[in-house]
Amino acid sequence: MGLWLSTLYDTLSSAFGEEDPSKIIMLGLDNAGKTTILYKLKVNEVVSSIPTLGFNVETVTPCKGVTFTVWDVGGQDRIRQLWKHYYSGTEGLVYVVDSSDTHRIAEAKEELFGILNSAEMPASCPIVVIANKRDMPNAMKPSAIIDAMDLRSLRNRKWHIQACCAPSGEGIYEAVTELGRLVKEFKRQHT
Repeated sequence: MGLWLSTLYDTLSSAFGEEDPSKIIMLGLDNAGKTTILYKLKVNEVVSSIPTLGFNVETVTPCKGVTFTVWDVGGQDRIRQLWKHYYSGTEGLVYVVDSSDTHRIAEAKEELFGILNSAEMPASCPIVVIANKRDMPNAMKPSAIIDAMDLRSLRNRKWHIQACCAPSGEGIYEAVTELGRLVKEFKRQHT
């Protein structure tokens, strides 16, 4: 009976669109909250972390029918030059911005456009910008981040911005649900 149910589940899953995990890379400046977001998705807990000097890789299923293999790559200045080695085969980009760090928003914009203009990054790969730390004093609203980072100029890519607070999880699941929708659309157009 167990084998029959397992076979039925596998058949129905493939018929209704469950796919192999999509390769997602999570980038952003150091201290933006990338690792906190990743482990909030993975284990639904706040994990104390030190700056990521390499990368973390986890497979997460934030909602039914959506499975991501997430590459969380360190954001320190000296590590950013290595980001391009992770772009190949990317089906979605999560770009995390510290919305309370208004002094570095221009740097965050410069790095994002550097990623998107890289020859190694798939040309129409969708982006979800997570405006993290929305609970902090002086946090920029998503509309201000859109303007400061000139996101409206991204005409050849689908993108979405979502305010969030990583420790509480507020906004994270909305962001990855939208990412799942964008990635499925991206895959349909590129198969």
